[in-house]
Amino acid sequence: MAGIFSGLKQMGLGDLENSDLYAEEKAAEKEKVSAPKPMLPEEKELIYDKSFTCPVCDHKFTSRIVKSGKARSLAMDLDLRPRHEGIDTIKYDVLMCPDCGYAALSRYFDGMTASQVRSIQEKISGKVKLKKYTEDHYTYEEAIGRYKMALVCAVVKRAKNSEKAYICLKSAWLLRGYGEDLEKRGQLSPQKRETLKTQEMEYLQNAYKGFVEAVQTESYPICGMDEHTMDYLTAALAYEVDELDTASRCVARLLVSTASTRIKDKARELKEMILVKRKETGK
Repeated sequence: MAGIFSGLKQMGLGDLENSDLYAEEKAAEKEKVSAPKPMLPEEKELIYDKSFTCPVCDHKFTSRIVKSGKARSLAMDLDLRPRHEGIDTIKYDVLMCPDCGYAALSRYFDGMTASQVRSIQEKISGKVKLKKYTEDHYTYEEAIGRYKMALVCAVVKRAKNSEKAYICLKSAWLLRGYGEDLEKRGQLSPQKRETLKTQEMEYLQNAYKGFVEAVQTESYPICGMDEHTMDYLTAALAYEVDELDTASRCVARLLVSTASTRIKDKARELKEMILVKRKETGK
């Protein structure tokens, strides 16, 4: 059977009679498939050391902070946990003085009252023994310890319910990220998975309780969130801890509010999830 280029010899182009019509496209596709994936930046390349002064003991120290605009956003979980490429930014939101042990989320680190300073000095600074880490980034184990210090300091200084709830929420996010990291590296045993999930749920329940109380006693913005965002977060947390009646009420309130299209779209998705969970659990 003659090829589609047969006859080219008579035109002086015999060397092209056996040409492959799609050779270039095949070569380009092969090159595309075999092209190496771009290298992700290492975690240490996305952070830097920033100087701070402790409001409790005046000690100057450095803390690792995520470089602004360097961590590429990927997605967001149901309860607003952000996901970034190459780094879990949640690990870097606690500032902790290595001298006196005072720790807090970055937005709450300063602005201490005299009585709060005394409480930290009396109940934390003279007793705490901080573990030293030598890695060039915060490991999950180190970050979990820093969040625990932030939470106990919040209790000692009698912080608002919203601050304690926010620490609990971010602690839950951190444990979720830790589990995902272990699974990705093939190091997540069934026992470890169950332990992390149990701890995450405990933090979520405390976050939910704290935010419900904060909404009743504090003014907006709460933890930087407006009323609509707070309504959505409360609904999402209520869903996660099986408080489906509260979740439904918050969603219904959002859908008839002046909330943004983005928030309303998320509320509609959550509404469908609530209906499915009611059918599955009979609640």
